[in-house]
Amino acid sequence: MNVMYLRLFFLLISSLFLSQLNAETREVNDSAALADLKTGKGVFLIDIGDAKKLNFYLEVIQGTYKGMKAQGVKPDFILVYIGPSVKYLTRSPSSEVEEKNAGVLIDIETNVEALAKLGIKQEICAVATKVFGINNEDVFKDLKLVADGFVSLIGYQAQGYHLVPVF
Repeated sequence: MNVMYLRLFFLLISSLFLSQLNAETREVNDSAALADLKTGKGVFLIDIGDAKKLNFYLEVIQGTYKGMKAQGVKPDFILVYIGPSVKYLTRSPSSEVEEKNAGVLIDIETNVEALAKLGIKQEICAVATKVFGINNEDVFKDLKLVADGFVSLIGYQAQGYHLVPVF
């Protein structure tokens, strides 16, 4: 009986090992989704009320841009910041925002600059800045102030950009 269990054990271990080898040799890409695509047009709706989460997604979007480019597709991205996201996109955050998120605010500004250096357009909604008490003169220099982020989203989608909601 013990020999049978030992054989089953080795069979199980062997199959796990072989499946791991197979998984490691699998090519990971987006070729099916990107087939025959020359330009990837995306408009990202950024509506995040948590500074760490916002910063995380700004880094992910940079990776998405670089990944698409590495796969032979020219990324054409626009980010539209609405809602509570705007609280973290100013050189003069409220004392509450600064106290709660001091360390990550610098990272957010750095990531906004990095996105701009990649050529990614970024807009900030004036409706949201008004609602959250942000002085439009204090928003990061790489952000274009627009009257209404929803209008931008509608317009860009009409121009062939695909909506990527980030909440």
